[in-house]
Amino acid sequence: MDETPLPAVTEQFARALAPEPDAIVAEMDERADREGFPTVGPAVGAWLRMLARLTDADRVFEFGSGFGYSAYWMAPAVPEDGEIVLTEIDADELDSAREYFERGGYADRAAFEHGDALDVVERYDGPFGVVLVDNEKQRYVEAFEAVREKVPVGGVVAADNAVEAEPLDFGDIRALLAGERVAASDASRGIADYLERVRDDPDFETGLLPLGEGVAVSVRVA
Repeated sequence: MDETPLPAVTEQFARALAPEPDAIVAEMDERADREGFPTVGPAVGAWLRMLARLTDADRVFEFGSGFGYSAYWMAPAVPEDGEIVLTEIDADELDSAREYFERGGYADRAAFEHGDALDVVERYDGPFGVVLVDNEKQRYVEAFEAVREKVPVGGVVAADNAVEAEPLDFGDIRALLAGERVAASDASRGIADYLERVRDDPDFETGLLPLGEGVAVSVRVA
């Protein structure tokens, strides 16, 4: 399906307004371009940092951190005595994240957890002012269920790839949300299930940040 649900001009304006990336972010962006590694990009990264500031987040949890790109964007908004929990199944990528944080001066507020994020989160009590869900798409609902009680009123759960990504079909997601029967991929079905789950949760209000590949932002209201 040849659809472009998120216009490029929105991304361009958001990038123009975003804080200037430091040398570490610039290096990460170059690496992502060189290796074809999926990151949220600077426009979404800047918004994640703003969400951390708006919620006065002392603690942040990530389901899937790669080499630390999104977490690094949020790091300046987390106080020195706060905590960002990075989770990654790939040990080499986690080592890269640790190196970037050390060089950027933020390692003192970061916990680098090697393993499945759904196992790691069980070892943390919370509360988390911001949670980023960016693991396997078919496990997004599991991630939300595992962390929802650890998010306080006013806290945020943000889910990346809410609209598009390489394994997703926007048309299928839209059809599933409308209650239609389609032969969707597991990834597309996982995103649709997640959006339906947070939409119907009476304790959260959800909106779409139309940047990058789409970020579903759910604020706890009760």
